[in-house]
Amino acid sequence: MPSVGFAIPVLPGRTDLDRSALGDCWRGERRAAYEDARRRAGITKETVWIQTTPTGDLAVVYLEADDLDAAFVVIGGSTAPFDQWFRDHVRDVHGVSLADGVPVPELVLDYDSEV
Repeated sequence: MPSVGFAIPVLPGRTDLDRSALGDCWRGERRAAYEDARRRAGITKETVWIQTTPTGDLAVVYLEADDLDAAFVVIGGSTAPFDQWFRDHVRDVHGVSLADGVPVPELVLDYDSEV
């Protein structure tokens, strides 16, 4: 299964807002809409951590999808209300426009004991 991991800065003072919004997606009132959005995008797994660093907080994101490029196109361009809310949230909390595309990180190490 294709996967990607990346870190994205959390703007100063926005960490609790991110925790709350993602908590609503995971276990709260936005759960059904979030799950539908991820199914439509073809995402089979998504995990997000908040990592505190000396220079500020980061959201560490891990995604799996059969077609990651297609998943990012859906997330960045869907007109569904949840997807629009999510893009607005990411812009407000991280300062990044998903509508402009998601830069894929450079893979520099890939160890697998099963290979």
